[in-house]
Amino acid sequence: MELRVLKYFLTVAQEESFSRAAEKLHLSQPTLSRQLKDLEDEFGKQLLIREPRRILLTEDGQLLRRRAEEILSLVDKTTGELLCNEEISGDIRIGAGESIHFGLVMHVAQKLRQKYPGLRFHIVSGDGATTMTRLERGLIDFAFVYGKLDPAKYQELPLPVRDRWVLLLREDDELAPKEVIRAEDLWQASLLLSRQTLSTSTHGDELCSWLKKPLAQLKITGSYTLIYNASLMVKEGMGYALSFDGLINTTGTSLCTRPLEPAIFAEPSIAWKKNQVFSKASQAFLAALQEKFTP
Repeated sequence: MELRVLKYFLTVAQEESFSRAAEKLHLSQPTLSRQLKDLEDEFGKQLLIREPRRILLTEDGQLLRRRAEEILSLVDKTTGELLCNEEISGDIRIGAGESIHFGLVMHVAQKLRQKYPGLRFHIVSGDGATTMTRLERGLIDFAFVYGKLDPAKYQELPLPVRDRWVLLLREDDELAPKEVIRAEDLWQASLLLSRQTLSTSTHGDELCSWLKKPLAQLKITGSYTLIYNASLMVKEGMGYALSFDGLINTTGTSLCTRPLEPAIFAEPSIAWKKNQVFSKASQAFLAALQEKFTP
């Protein structure tokens, strides 16, 4: 399996067309088709469903697409690091969820860019589980995460801030007149929770402790990855969203937020793989973060 052919496959998957992919790759359509047929023969599996108007992926094709994206991204990252000159420059990739406090990290990034204009920062958004998977596979250099990680695998730099949990709801909702939201207010309510809350123990345990009930005993009507999308669900009356404060500007909208009582908080940190070999760019960024946030 050659990287060149992986790129061909990924382009066809993205374009859903041999003709458009061939044009983009500057290849003839028969050449491209033959290369991908050879790839299928190499694996002994059908990867593409060739319909008259578009190309679809089989289940095996979908798996290969995900892996191809990861492999080619890692190749680009490695190439960029090796081609860097002696001056500190290059790409730094950070995985992060949604938090108003991520701005602290970007403040450090911009200060460092003023010193080294050749630095380029790439933010890869996603929930905690997705971010940690990317960090483990080397697709990102740093992760902005919550909760304690395995100290045998990761190192962490705690940030001196906390995110407070709030309830996002409609202004015309029966709970809106309340100044704070208590656990019993939500025991019979339709709830929208982040995918991270449902898939990891960190936020799930926090909320279960506050709610005084396991998530399985609550009426969870949906989940979300990005709070903006969840706000659209709330707006349509599909439920209440539990989220961090400050992520949605409710001014001039039909939505509002109410703090939870007693208050619960989540504490973010910057994490990286233990014994990771950093590029000069990543070393400089880590040193800047440590200088800024180490007590």
